[in-house]
Amino acid sequence: MAGTLLVGCQDTSKKEEAAKDNVEEARDNLDDAKEELSDARAAATEEEWNEFKESTNATITQNEIRIAEMKTKMKKTGKSIDEAYAKQIEALELKNKNIKLKVQEYKNDTNSDWQSFKEEYNRDMDELGTAMKNLTVDNK
Repeated sequence: MAGTLLVGCQDTSKKEEAAKDNVEEARDNLDDAKEELSDARAAATEEEWNEFKESTNATITQNEIRIAEMKTKMKKTGKSIDEAYAKQIEALELKNKNIKLKVQEYKNDTNSDWQSFKEEYNRDMDELGTAMKNLTVDNK
C-alpha cells in the first residue's frame, strides 16, 4: 500500500511539472505570435501610410493652388471685395495648413490609431472641399 501511495504522488508531481512546462511553452508561443502579428501590421501600415501621404500631399498642394488662384482673382477684379470673402479665403488657407500640419506630425507607429486618423483626415478634407466649392459658387 505504501508503494502505491508513493508512486501515485510521484505521478501527480510529474503531471504538475509537465503542465507547468506546457503553460510556459504556450506563453512563449503566444508572445512570438503577438510579435509576428505586430511586425506584419507595421509593414502593411507603412506601405499604406506612404501611399496615403503621397496622395495627401498632392491634394494639399492642389488646395494651395486653388486658394492662390482665388486670392489672385480677388486682386484682379479691381473692385473692393468684401471683407467676408477675404476672411473666408484666409479661413480656407488656415484649415489647409492645419491639415498639412496634422499629416506631418502623425507618427505612424503601433501606438497610433491609424483608422481614426484616416477618418478624421477624410472628414476634414471633405469639409474643406465643400467650403472651397461653396466659396467659388458664391463668387460667380
